[in-house]
Amino acid sequence: MIPVQHVGSSVLHSQSPDGSRILKMKLKMKREEGFSLIELLIVVGIILIIAAIAIPNLLQSKMAANEASAAAALRTIATANLTYSSTYNVGFAGGLTALGPPAGGAAIGSAAADLIDSSLGVDPATKSGYVFTYLPINEPAADSPNGSYSATATPVSLGASGKSTFCIDKTNKVGKDVSGATVAGADTGCDFAADKFSPM
Repeated sequence: MIPVQHVGSSVLHSQSPDGSRILKMKLKMKREEGFSLIELLIVVGIILIIAAIAIPNLLQSKMAANEASAAAALRTIATANLTYSSTYNVGFAGGLTALGPPAGGAAIGSAAADLIDSSLGVDPATKSGYVFTYLPINEPAADSPNGSYSATATPVSLGASGKSTFCIDKTNKVGKDVSGATVAGADTGCDFAADKFSPM
């Protein structure tokens, strides 16, 4: 078509097949802003690959943190037991509840010495993916002091919350069983001699 100029207008209007096609392409491009299905699938695939790499490492880090927390909690129990023994003159505590806080405003004493927090002051206690058990050789009393004990930390879910079992006794030495088997200590102490618990 031939360009037509209207009289009295300074604007030149052109009607050509190319002009209408360009206008349609511009409108089509405006409507097609966003991501295509292939682009979205590529992004989802990349995210899944990163997740597959990161999640196992995250679980390993969580288990390592749980194990470190378990060993630290056993050291806390052992330190509290030394304080208990020197304060009440009945030997070591008869259980974790004796080291824990008293219930409902009761007085602090040998039955509840308030030397460890309430998360550990129950028997058995569960903290950070580990179960804590305590074995005294006897119930402490002035005429028959408790001379020995062992405290053991075992994973709640082996391979998910932890890999190793830990034990501590009156020697204040933490032992580690890397197999993670539920190996309890004895009331006479941890079995370091038989290498069930390797000293850390």
